[in-house]
Amino acid sequence: MRSFGDDIPQGVRVGGDPAREQAEADASVTHAAAPDPAHRRFGFANLLLFAGLLALIVPTLVFVAKATWSTEQGAHGPIVLMTGIWLLWTKWPSVREGVRPPPAWKAALLVVPLLLLFPLARITQIVEVEGYIMYATALAVAYAFVGGKVLGKLAFPLFYLAFIFPPPETVVYAITMPMKIAISEASISFLQLFDYPIGGTGVTIQIGQYQLLVAAACSGLNSIVSLSALTIFYIYIRHSENLRYAAFLLLAVVPVAIAANFIRVLILILLTYHAGEATAQGFMHDLAGITMFATALLLIYLLDLALQRTLTKRRSQPRPIAS
Repeated sequence: MRSFGDDIPQGVRVGGDPAREQAEADASVTHAAAPDPAHRRFGFANLLLFAGLLALIVPTLVFVAKATWSTEQGAHGPIVLMTGIWLLWTKWPSVREGVRPPPAWKAALLVVPLLLLFPLARITQIVEVEGYIMYATALAVAYAFVGGKVLGKLAFPLFYLAFIFPPPETVVYAITMPMKIAISEASISFLQLFDYPIGGTGVTIQIGQYQLLVAAACSGLNSIVSLSALTIFYIYIRHSENLRYAAFLLLAVVPVAIAANFIRVLILILLTYHAGEATAQGFMHDLAGITMFATALLLIYLLDLALQRTLTKRRSQPRPIAS
């Protein structure tokens, strides 16, 4: 015997409540129309936050540019800024779907303390302090806009952009002093092999009637910072998928920079001895610095090329078959 309900297809309600069905339909439409956080438009509060961020970034960047970008220590700053912005621009389309802004209280825990510190950093007029606090504030505001997941995917461009700011002077002094002494002693020992009248103590070099002082610019740290920044960019573009090889190539920056600056000091000593102090400390001094930096970049590229060819040959060689 068949019951009355057997003739009715499953999923079809008989005698349902029309008001209840209408409420369920409205709820489903509301749920479907909920905006995706990744495509949420900025509100007025976000626009104000972004405008305030620009008010922090622009004056600090102008200060950093005037203080360091026009010197040998920070000459790489504009290059890093432009290439870093390009990296963010090209990377953004692949990560924008992951935008998930955090709760307001989490963002406030990061943004508010940094905003309170920033006026103190501006008062000190120390370019390193103001630059790093400004950048930390910018990262905190970026976290408020897009969330931590997107910042994690943009970790390399954001880390790379930090090179636009100079390292702290205390760090520079602590690291450059041993380098300056080592380069000075190596230069003296090398030129003594060719019977030059040269001697010295510490970072002071005496050759003939001239006395030279090996400054921080000739110690290698400035070249190490600049070379590290540009080498990191080069590695990311060409070898971002091979972390071991990238780390090895990055380690080569330190000896290459020190070797390039050793050659630079030799050139300046010889120019001083043969052409006079005015020639060595004028245009030729800056030209020697530019030439050595270009030479160091070329050495990094040639090292990469040689390593690539060596690895290619090893991979192409047939492996012996075990008997």
